[in-house]
Amino acid sequence: MNASGWFAQVAGGYTKEHLLSYITSRDIALIKTMGFDHVRLSIDPQPMFREGKADALSNEYLGYLDEAVRSILADGLAVILDIHPDREFKSKLARDDGAVEQFADFWRAFAKHYGAFDPNLVFFEILNEPEVEDRYRWAGMQAKLAATIRAAAPQNTIIATGARWSADDDLLFMEPLRDANVIYSFHFYEPHIFTHQGANWAVDFWHFEHGLAYPSTPESAEKVASEVPEAAHRLYVIRYGFERWNGERIEAEISQVAEWARVHRVPVICGEFGVYRRYADPNPRAAWLADVRTALERHAIGWTVWDYSGGFGVTTKTDGTAIPDESALRALGLKMP
Repeated sequence: MNASGWFAQVAGGYTKEHLLSYITSRDIALIKTMGFDHVRLSIDPQPMFREGKADALSNEYLGYLDEAVRSILADGLAVILDIHPDREFKSKLARDDGAVEQFADFWRAFAKHYGAFDPNLVFFEILNEPEVEDRYRWAGMQAKLAATIRAAAPQNTIIATGARWSADDDLLFMEPLRDANVIYSFHFYEPHIFTHQGANWAVDFWHFEHGLAYPSTPESAEKVASEVPEAAHRLYVIRYGFERWNGERIEAEISQVAEWARVHRVPVICGEFGVYRRYADPNPRAAWLADVRTALERHAIGWTVWDYSGGFGVTTKTDGTAIPDESALRALGLKMP
């Protein structure tokens, strides 16, 4: 389960009130009861990051994070510490070698601190969706950061990923790191035109799409396309219908990741997958989740669904109480608690 919106992607700021109340011990207990075995905890490094002294972490913020990690571990869940900064932070890494050096300083202190926790249960994810277009630059950056982490935390498993937005094709481009204790991660939201329908970020015309069907057919796509004002964007929706996305198409994509892992003899996980729920019909959403989950499990690829109670959530929150989405849980092979 991805725990988003707690220590990362917080529009209102990382206040004490937010950090102590957004996800509570009751939420973590529910995650465990629903059948999940680990939490991917998204962490924005910037509240801890001191320019020019990135290895001097903020003790106050670190204290709140320690409390969250201990709470997750206390419920018998493993935790992935996913470093999840905003786009501006990542764009500096893509162009500024000095920013990379400082990020390595941050990781040295962060890994040393959390290396004191049980290494069988605490995993270090180098960077969420690196927005580095140059795949070779990212390969060099990632190798440097992994070596920094390994020097500070000899026993913890590191999670590495491909360039750009951690898509499956970027993972297939990678050469594995020279470290035997690494898991390789990719994110799967294909096709985005379905999984991000109604979203008001990234691609503008997504916000015109409501009720797009899955599996896709020309007839169902044509109805949605009629609501999209620009002709070029309507064409993308029409194409989605004729591409006939279904379980076999998803299986074909994921099988290539499994083959890459087999050739390189490394473990692979899917660190994110999900459907934006606000404008997606529940049944197609559940069908897509089920097809992705079963394809992953067929190839022995571990997975972490996005997310707990955010826009893609498998729960919804009312007055602070999370209500599980039964259709989503069943699609994930789990049962209502």
